[in-house]
This record gives sequence, C-alpha cells and structure tokens, in this order.
Amino acid sequence: MRIKTLLLPFVLLLATQAVAQHADSLTVVKAKWQKDRIARHVRLYRHHFNKKELFAANENITYLEIRRPGKRAVLGLGYEQQELKTVPVFGKAENAIAAINGTFFDIKNGGSVDFIKSGGRVINPTRLENEGKRARHQMAAVVIHAGKLEIIRWDGTADWENKLPQEDVMVSGPLLRLDGQDERIDSAAFNKLRHPRTCIGIKPDGKVILLTVDGRQEQSAGMNLFELTRVMRWLGCSSAINLDGGGSTTLWVNGWPDDGVVNFPSDNKKWDHAGTRKVANVILVKAKK
Repeated sequence: MRIKTLLLPFVLLLATQAVAQHADSLTVVKAKWQKDRIARHVRLYRHHFNKKELFAANENITYLEIRRPGKRAVLGLGYEQQELKTVPVFGKAENAIAAINGTFFDIKNGGSVDFIKSGGRVINPTRLENEGKRARHQMAAVVIHAGKLEIIRWDGTADWENKLPQEDVMVSGPLLRLDGQDERIDSAAFNKLRHPRTCIGIKPDGKVILLTVDGRQEQSAGMNLFELTRVMRWLGCSSAINLDGGGSTTLWVNGWPDDGVVNFPSDNKKWDHAGTRKVANVILVKAKK
C-alpha cells in the first residue's frame, strides 16, 4: 500500500503532462495561421499564441515553408569570413527571396565559430573549446547540394566536417530530431531556459521549414529546446536542427515592410522589427536561375 501511495502522485503528474502536451499539439496543428505567398513554392506562416493556448506562455511563431526545394526556389548560404552584417543586408546583397540567421559566431571579432563551407571552399573552421571537445552546437550540420537541404549528425570523427562532400556546409545545433526520432537533449541552461530561437526542419515529403520563435518579451516568451522540438514535430518535421538564437533570431523577406524583417528581433529590447543583430552567416532562399 505504501508503494501504491507513493506512485499515485507520480502517475497523476505524468497523465496531466500528457494531456497538456496533447492540447498543445492540437493548438499548433489547428491554429489559424496567417498565410502569405512569397514566391512560387514559398509560403510564409505567422501566428501569435496566447498563454492559455501553448506552453502556458505568449508565443509568436513565424516560419517559411519551401516546397520542392531545388526546383523554383533553392537554398544556399550567405556569409562573411570576419565582418558582421544584419540578415537584411545579407539577403539584399544576394537578391534573395528570403533569409534567416545562421549558426553561432564570434560577436566580438566576427566570423563563425562553427564550420562554414561554401562552393566547396572552407570559409571558417570549427573552433573547438573545452580542451578540444565539441560544443553541442558543433555536433550536426546543415548541408546543401543543388539547392536541396539535408540535416546530418556528427559521425564522431575529428575531421568530420572537412570530409563532407556537399559544396555548402554549415555546422550547428543542437540537433533536435533526425529521421522521425527526437534526439536526446541534456538539461544544460541553454537548452532548458526560454530564449528566442531559430530552427530548420525537413518534412518527409522534402518540404523545408525555416522557423523563428520570438522571445525575451512580454508578447513572446521564447522557447526551450524541449518545447521547440515538440513544435517542429507537431508541424510535421521528421528532422530539425537548432541554429543560433537569442538576439540573432531574424526572419527576412524581400519586399516586406519594416526593411523586410517579419519577426520581432529582441536585440533592442523592443517589440518591433528594428532590433536586428549583425551576424556572420545566413541561410538564403533564392529563385533558381
């Protein structure tokens, strides 16, 4: 009887969490997303969830869905080896349809701290810290070939990224999902605390999602990586990877108002579209030539 008495609260807690997650998933799936056609095969989705709807918090989610990547719309990388630029500046320079901030960088000295290769040329090597050990954001990569994007996991070898055959490579992470399975995420503060987030997901039919979650504002709390993983799963992504977030989180669309910034970047601590941070690299959506 004593064992049963101790187990009952735990079972009730699990049941309550399961019910809450089910309600959250239905909220995301059935939300009346505001939809805009950006270009052929490129759609923009926006929705603001109040604290009664999702994760007991205000959440503002914006994402692009690229259908049939490699056909009318192709994906690519924009970068600077050392200089930092805003996402709109990167996007305009490349005459892109849209752009989203990329992986982690040296905010003081410029340049990516994670491996970047473009057109077969290494732009930035991976900067290992912690006695040569990889950080969590250096254990996966976004790779692009012929305008099509794939997400892959580190194979455990020291020179893994240098051996990748794709012409465009961006190391980042943590990896959230791969081939239909959630990845194990540890309880480090970066993972369990809510922040603005930037994420890439791939659906089983090949559609690619470039997603931002705003944060550090009363209007949008941001998400931890456990919540972000669930959202990407609920949106139908079989694979998903976290990119740099925080004040870097920016989604830009060419020709959109407010200099093309669609989400609400947090770097100026205001709920507007002007708080963009300078970054070292971006993911681009471009029209196929």
